[in-house]
Amino acid sequence: MIDYAQFHRTDEQGRWLISAEQGSVFAKQHANDFNPLHDADNRRFVVPGDLLFGLVLNQCGLSRSMAFTFSAAAAADSPLQLADNGDEISLTDSRDKRVMTVTRSGPSTTEGALIDSLVASYVDFSGQNFPTILMPLLEREQVMINPERPLVMYEGMDFALDTFDLQAPLLRLEEATISVDGRRGQVVFNFVIEEQGALVGRGKKYIALGGLRPYQAAPMDAIVAEYLARRLAYQA
Repeated sequence: MIDYAQFHRTDEQGRWLISAEQGSVFAKQHANDFNPLHDADNRRFVVPGDLLFGLVLNQCGLSRSMAFTFSAAAAADSPLQLADNGDEISLTDSRDKRVMTVTRSGPSTTEGALIDSLVASYVDFSGQNFPTILMPLLEREQVMINPERPLVMYEGMDFALDTFDLQAPLLRLEEATISVDGRRGQVVFNFVIEEQGALVGRGKKYIALGGLRPYQAAPMDAIVAEYLARRLAYQA
């Protein structure tokens, strides 16, 4: 199980505080995410969306149908206020700027083992997004991200479960699509949720791309090589 007490602290007003080190460790150890924006020493550090996803589910429970939308980046040590209003959950920063909105419907549960297994499966799926899934899409569309300043941002995700009778849910990619509009793009990962081979749910993850340019194999190969080298160096 993921011990979320290791990855955030709470101030006297009950707001979450996530340090760059806590966010970076979660990204690398649990989500297999080596995006430079999650490096503890990056001045543009962003709290991983997968960490916020897990914290919300652990705090507010799991519903059969949920949608998570990220509208702003959360910086290190920025106080985050959680507001649970039933069908809608919001997370705002110290400037009252909405960081994340969650909508939910249907039956809900606070069963810790179920929530932890689903979160673990989801963040494991997220770790496959780059370069395994994203790179072939970019090559097919003949576009690439900026090698000097790659902009790949998590926009949100949604899912619907048919049941809570899950022991070891597995997320599996069903289809990945990309749409490009000038220098911007959006990638959608369509996934299914399975339990011992049986289909028990479906979902989508949305990624925004910025600064797109015509595809060049050598720079993109260099981006992938550097990313994989960072992963190997950390694991070593």
